[in-house]
Amino acid sequence: MQLETLEIVQSLDILFYIVIFFTGLSLGSFLNSWIWRARDNTRVISGRSICIHCRRQLLWYENIPLLSYVFLGGRCRTCHEKIPLFYFFIELSTAIALLLISSYHINSLAPASLYSEWHILRDVFFLSILVIIFVYDYLYGEVIIGLTFFSLVVGFLINYFPLHHSLSSLLIGLLVGTGFFLLQYLLSRGRWIGGGDIWLGAMIGVWLGWPQILAALLLAYLLGAATAIFLIIIKKKRMGSVLPLGVFLAVATFITLRYGEGMIQWYLNLLK
Repeated sequence: MQLETLEIVQSLDILFYIVIFFTGLSLGSFLNSWIWRARDNTRVISGRSICIHCRRQLLWYENIPLLSYVFLGGRCRTCHEKIPLFYFFIELSTAIALLLISSYHINSLAPASLYSEWHILRDVFFLSILVIIFVYDYLYGEVIIGLTFFSLVVGFLINYFPLHHSLSSLLIGLLVGTGFFLLQYLLSRGRWIGGGDIWLGAMIGVWLGWPQILAALLLAYLLGAATAIFLIIIKKKRMGSVLPLGVFLAVATFITLRYGEGMIQWYLNLLK
């Protein structure tokens, strides 16, 4: 009887993660569509998906995350133009990230509590914004300042009220994140970073608080440096080439949301 119960529980766990994975695929597909429509100034942000080349409305079987790309051979069925491969990777990456978030909350937080529900909602919201920042900066080299400001405000409200994060931690994080990029902007007169990066630093500072903001900044620059060296080695970039900072900040922020405290503690133990 106990064995049968265990098997049922394991089956339900597998089913749960399958549902989460497909939910993540759908979220990634929606974010891909939102980013393109926002950039293209398409008036209707919601609604049926269309081909980015011929603007034909897609049929339901042409809009299945991952599978449609494979079945269509990466091309529009009508105009035969290539569908950008990054759509496929963003859908897959979003699904994997949502699985990681779900696994963390299942194993770390008390189930069916108001705290855990707000924590989950916050992290899914953060994930969605980070995906937009990653893709938009990677493709267009820009940060959407309006979206960043909105995310800063929402992140502060969730962290402070339902999750009861320390106000001093959030404010110090805001000052450090803003000041770090503002100083670079002033010293370089806008040559090193853009104004959008200042807002991005402020948002991340409020999201992570102090001292996790330090871990995110350090990790972002380490990732950026490693990527730059790799691209130079394979001759895809040259010395002095510009890389989209928002890409590395988005990845570093997501990692720090889960492992920031452990990263800080590991560093402090090295100093002992």
